Amino acid sequence: MQSRSPATRASGRPRSVEADAAILAATREALVELGWSKLTLGDVATRAGVAKTTLYRRWSGKNELVVDAVAELFDELVLPDRGSLADDIEGVVLQFAAILARPEAASGLMAVVAESTRDDALRDRIRSSIVERQKRLVLEGRARAQTRGELPSETDPAEAARTVDLIFDVVAGAVVHRTLVSGHPADEEWVREFTTLLLGGLGAGTQEP
Repeated sequence: MQSRSPATRASGRPRSVEADAAILAATREALVELGWSKLTLGDVATRAGVAKTTLYRRWSGKNELVVDAVAELFDELVLPDRGSLADDIEGVVLQFAAILARPEAASGLMAVVAESTRDDALRDRIRSSIVERQKRLVLEGRARAQTRGELPSETDPAEAARTVDLIFDVVAGAVVHRTLVSGHPADEEWVREFTTLLLGGLGAGTQEP
């Protein structure tokens, strides 16, 4: 069955923002109480106070629903302006780690990533709903650092896009591995050491003010 984003649908009655919000909140609640394996669309519909058919008009299955419920958590991330690139990175990484520490984020993300290894459509949904949306933080942070003179400007759009991808992969990969795979806390000390390593690799410390 083809995945369909909750942001698009066939023609018909308009979508209810309130129903969508209730369904996604109910999904996260069910992830906490039941875990991914026991979560069912019927249970989510009951918790959200909507008909099961309403839920199926929006999401084709459990995996897609869980992706969107988790993606909404990551939309809470903001890049703080703490006066330097290092401090900005530490602030957003600590936020990211705090979200991953939430059981609904941890169980939901790990489950859909595992399922996506045999479902290309699901992998594409994770990429579009989570990865591509959160690259906004890298773009914002890099632009701010370039304005401060902490990072060099890039005139080649293709090279700039590759840099954004690489930064996102390094940060997201390190934090997810630290918190969800290794099971160690991404505390302030670890985040500070990681940021120092990241900036050393970027060469940010060598730029003239």
